Amino acid sequence: MAMAGPVSTAGASAALENLPLSRWHRTIVVLVGIGSFFDLYEVFLGGVLAPILAREFQLGSVGKAAVVASGFLGMFVGANVLSVVADRIGRQRVFLLNLLIYSLFSLAAAFSPNIEVFLLLRFLGGIGLGCELVLVDTYLAEFLPGKVRGRYIAWAYTVGFLGVPVAALLGGKLVAAQQIAGIAGWRWLLVAGALGAVFVIVMRRVLPESPRWLESRGRFDEAEHVVRDIAARAGRPGAVDELPARAPTPERGRERSTLEVLRIAFTAYRRRTVMLFVFQVLQTVAYYGFGTLAPLVLVAKGFEVTDSLAYAALSFAGYPIGSLISVPLVERFERKYLIIASALAIGVFGLVFAAAGAPWLIVVAGFLLTTASNVFSNSFHIYQAEIFPTAIRSTASGVAYSLSRGTSVLLPFVAVPLLATAGPVWVFGGSAVLIVVLCLDVGLLGPLTTGRALEEVH
Repeated sequence: MAMAGPVSTAGASAALENLPLSRWHRTIVVLVGIGSFFDLYEVFLGGVLAPILAREFQLGSVGKAAVVASGFLGMFVGANVLSVVADRIGRQRVFLLNLLIYSLFSLAAAFSPNIEVFLLLRFLGGIGLGCELVLVDTYLAEFLPGKVRGRYIAWAYTVGFLGVPVAALLGGKLVAAQQIAGIAGWRWLLVAGALGAVFVIVMRRVLPESPRWLESRGRFDEAEHVVRDIAARAGRPGAVDELPARAPTPERGRERSTLEVLRIAFTAYRRRTVMLFVFQVLQTVAYYGFGTLAPLVLVAKGFEVTDSLAYAALSFAGYPIGSLISVPLVERFERKYLIIASALAIGVFGLVFAAAGAPWLIVVAGFLLTTASNVFSNSFHIYQAEIFPTAIRSTASGVAYSLSRGTSVLLPFVAVPLLATAGPVWVFGGSAVLIVVLCLDVGLLGPLTTGRALEEVH
């Protein structure tokens, strides 16, 4: 274990809280946000590909559900495995590893000879992206001061959510083109994701390791070195020396197993842990239900595949716009209440979308739903990164978040057949009921976090 330098365990973290916002902070927000673009592109790509591959490989309801579910199953595994690895070997290394895994298998999936190989490669690529958003939340939360943490994480997601309408727009264009250079248009969707991820890997190599994580591993000299470098870039080179030293506590630097982390979470942080685990199961229905099902819902309403993708793309424009709207809201309002309000809006607009028949009303309802969805999404991503201490943050948040990916695996096998037999109103009506339960869960059990330093929340 490294010996503490002149600044103590609390010194680096406290210095980060007191630094002014600088160009360096904005740069890491962009670099991290561009990486989340590919996670969100991939998440919604399943819904875009499902009606295309149904025609390509003559798939029924189960086959279409498998196209959506395969990536989520990989993400479930990745969220459990790589989020734990991020607490063991560091945030920065896993940031590179996850995109490398995704890029390799996404490129391979583009050349799948049949649906079985495609589903396997989608699963393997999903493992790489499983903890991407958990890492986005964790990494930025550990660098950004409490007074602007929410706003800047929301900016990162605004960059990332451009991937959602891009997936739908590219899907519509490439399906209409049929083939490019002798390769089917849908395969280029996977190639684009893979090559873009390689570009991000190169850019992310400049990201430093989290000083808070280094402190939690007992590597105090390294933490101080990183913070001094950031302080110099922010125009406050003496910020670290201005803080009083504090002796390291015995718990710091000790490696914990996943089971031990969960034991700590369910004892010392029981109330918020129960809240987050229940929330993650339910938020899948509220959030991913629409994005993954929208093209299939439109086909079920009688629209052609190309038309359904065009309408979905217009609706999906609400994702980056909603993310942008969330930027001032996440600091102005307490985050747990913003989560509740936006979730209720998702339920209402989802019912309107399901019942609508006119194309203009479908697009308007879909746009309002996706706008509310990203106020909801940004709020809860910021929130889940704030409620656990650094030593267990990635593991506890990642294991909880994996439940949303696990539910996403099961959701298509329930929703797609129900869509075919009962229709969109029943599907979205059931979702609305679960959203109400979600709101009660957060309202009754969730802590207050807005504007507080991470250490104050705990």
